[in-house]
Amino acid sequence: MLAINWGNTLIITGVGFALVFVVLVLLIYIVKLFGVIFTQKPKAQAPVAAPVAAPAAAQDDEMDMAALAYVLHTFYNQHDEESDVLTIRHDDVVYSPWNQKSITF
Repeated sequence: MLAINWGNTLIITGVGFALVFVVLVLLIYIVKLFGVIFTQKPKAQAPVAAPVAAPAAAQDDEMDMAALAYVLHTFYNQHDEESDVLTIRHDDVVYSPWNQKSITF
């Protein structure tokens, strides 16, 4: 009953470890294959002709720069407004099943 067949035990252990590592390596290759299959390759696009600059473009650039400056100013200058009032309230309740030690002990 206490005799252990160490030959079979080592074979089963070795096969188990080898199987785990083979499956892990196989999963790595499967994930890499999915990455190759599902990556989208950029399509070659025809060169787009540059639009003709209008005289109002300078005014549009200034408006864009002003809007961007306003957005950055409002984003970086945000402040919390706190009331400096503690909101912890303690209500003294005479009866609570959680306070009764006779029930818990």
